[in-house]
Amino acid sequence: MYAHHFGLSQDPFSIAPDPRYLFMSERHREALAHLLYGVAGPQGAGSGTGGGFVLLTGDIGTGKTTICRCFMEQIPAGCHVAYIFNPKLTVTELLQSVCEEFHITAASAAASSPPTVKDYIDALNAFLLQAHAAGQSSVLIIDEAQNLSADVLEQLRLLTNLETSERKLLQIVLIGQPELRTLLARPEMEQLAQRVIARFHLDALTGAESAQYIAHRLAVAGFTGPLPFDRPALQRIHRLAGGVPRRINLLCGRALLGAWANGMFRVNRQVIDKAAAEVFGLDAGHAPGAGTRPAAYALGGLALLAGAALAVFLLFKPAQKVSAPSRPLASGAAAPQAGSSSPAPEKPPALRPAEEIDALVAQLPADINVAWRALAPAWKLPATDADPCLAASAQQLQCYRTDGMTVPLLRQLGRPGILTLHAGNGPPVHAVLVGLDDQTATLQDATGLHTVRLVSLGRLWRGEFATYWRPPPGYTAGLQGDSAAPVIRQLASQLAVLEGTPAPLASAAPPLLDAALRARVRAFQRAQGLDADGQPGPLTFMQIDSATNADAPRLQTQPPSLR
Repeated sequence: MYAHHFGLSQDPFSIAPDPRYLFMSERHREALAHLLYGVAGPQGAGSGTGGGFVLLTGDIGTGKTTICRCFMEQIPAGCHVAYIFNPKLTVTELLQSVCEEFHITAASAAASSPPTVKDYIDALNAFLLQAHAAGQSSVLIIDEAQNLSADVLEQLRLLTNLETSERKLLQIVLIGQPELRTLLARPEMEQLAQRVIARFHLDALTGAESAQYIAHRLAVAGFTGPLPFDRPALQRIHRLAGGVPRRINLLCGRALLGAWANGMFRVNRQVIDKAAAEVFGLDAGHAPGAGTRPAAYALGGLALLAGAALAVFLLFKPAQKVSAPSRPLASGAAAPQAGSSSPAPEKPPALRPAEEIDALVAQLPADINVAWRALAPAWKLPATDADPCLAASAQQLQCYRTDGMTVPLLRQLGRPGILTLHAGNGPPVHAVLVGLDDQTATLQDATGLHTVRLVSLGRLWRGEFATYWRPPPGYTAGLQGDSAAPVIRQLASQLAVLEGTPAPLASAAPPLLDAALRARVRAFQRAQGLDADGQPGPLTFMQIDSATNADAPRLQTQPPSLR
């Protein structure tokens, strides 16, 4: 109902697990990477890690199912997938469901009787062997796995015994609430727990990530202006929702509905508190702590049913006086008169005109060396008038340039760099990118910081990007020859850290960039949105460095107004 009022093409705060709305916080990226590694590495893309269980847990509403849907979309080709979303099944029902998901027909020895457990297992084993012979793999994904009974878990453990002399035939992914970890910690579950090869717990969002999450969902739904939530409202949302995405969705959706009903274009703290009282049944002065599970979830259905009635009620309710917006009124907007008992509804915040970026371009340098020198302090490079790339090489850094960068890759890379912009018929100019959120980019020049909308930036930027990077000692393109051994060893060690597996022993034979290591590289590249070619180049090493080096320079991920 409020979509048209705020210029949205769809509901941005639906609680359906739509992968388009997946907000990749640092924790979500790690969770997705764990799932992908569990299926695609280290023995080869699509070959799995040799069987066993991969475990993803998290509190209610933290985004586990949405990550699962995104994971299923990225599973390598040649991998069969069975997805069980209702695990409250008997052993026979589970095996029947698994066979149905894999499109396996299990026939009973006696045609007049239904298939037995043995019939299902025999049919499943034959299917897995056939898939293995064809160079394919198989993955079983079970959502809400905390509801699995002990005898079903034991049957799942036995399914991981299906194997050839080379490897296990079935990879099992368990996704569930924290009770799943408690369940697997029981003494009688020791045999299964020892087969968990990767596990990750998904925590709630931080305050900064909550604001980014809201901006991200609005942007996906088509919103292009400044956030319709002021800063105190964003802080209040995080406190009331505890950083849980599903609770953020419920609260923001109800707050926008209330703002629409009152003719408001900006949501403040009072609107948030009213929405929380209606959706969660919370007193405005009491907020749950992060990670708690309020009993008010039981009222969710009633709140949704009451939404339409509340909207009608609010339509005929006089607009309440609210605090002034945190941003100045747009030029020409009438300010409310002192003592006025019925102020006019707020006007939409003025959008930053697209022409502003053109004015910025006029003062940017055409000499890229100026931009290199402005970027140098982020890498603690000394100020010098010498060639910036030569000066960087003395500090074991190199200059990297590409013309194939995209905004999603910039976000994933997460490091400052230089954007080359083209305006009119003049020479290209260069700006230092220091910040990026879902709607804006923050550029730096000699006069300071400038925030521009991505839609405006897109008119002038063609994908040309440059930045410093620190290659591993001895790195050369292709990683060929004896001199590449230290680089390959470091690569294998860093991947082991990210995979949560033991690093190769220093006394071991010199590692090779063989098929197994390339498969691990491909899995990492796929998880990071890179071209999964298995060849570790500068971008791959940059992403690994960002994931393992806390001191690496980072892009700011909030607009200046929220910092």
